[in-house]
Amino acid sequence: QVQLVESGGGLVQTGGSLRLSCAASGGTFSIINMAWYRRSPGNQRELVARITNSASTDYADSVKGRFTISRDNGKNTGYLQMDSLKPEDTAVYYCFAVTEGPSGNYNTWGQGTQVTVSS
Repeated sequence: QVQLVESGGGLVQTGGSLRLSCAASGGTFSIINMAWYRRSPGNQRELVARITNSASTDYADSVKGRFTISRDNGKNTGYLQMDSLKPEDTAVYYCFAVTEGPSGNYNTWGQGTQVTVSS
């Protein structure tokens, strides 16, 4: 029953910034882990960043130092701050969350949001 709604994608020039949001809704639950994935045409889905319930974070080597993942448990929302964007960051970005509620645990994907970085 948990749904993830993403926002914040768009078109930005090289070196610019975007902030993606992932809002979870659908009942009484808590987010255990949240992650951002991306996929560009011709490529496999790539794990970009993830954050645990204890706020521990991990990043793909390609985005370290440029992207920051965070979460606001009170708002059931996760974020991906993307700075110093490069054309190779162009992809559809997907939010993924593992949630825990009275009815059990759920693995949920967002619908994806397009990020395009122009040169």
